[in-house]
Amino acid sequence: MVRLSKWLLKDAGTGLSKTLSEILVCPLSKQPLRVCEEPASLISDSIGVSFPIKDGIPCLVLRDGKILDTDNTVKDDAAAEDSAGTNQE
Repeated sequence: MVRLSKWLLKDAGTGLSKTLSEILVCPLSKQPLRVCEEPASLISDSIGVSFPIKDGIPCLVLRDGKILDTDNTVKDDAAAEDSAGTNQE
């Protein structure tokens, strides 16, 4: 069992095997995820959210997801709050 788990999670770049990345889907949209090498993450193109891969383990918990800018870069927390319109005058 442990050998199978190590085999599934072993890959040079992200630590995520092609087999596992084909199985995983976005926890919100249930659509396929795209593997991004730098930074190591899984991206849901359908809703524009990036989920990190830490030590070869995909973190698909909703609080770990980061909203992407239009150019597929992760928004800074302060920038995300500003774009949400939290600053009202």
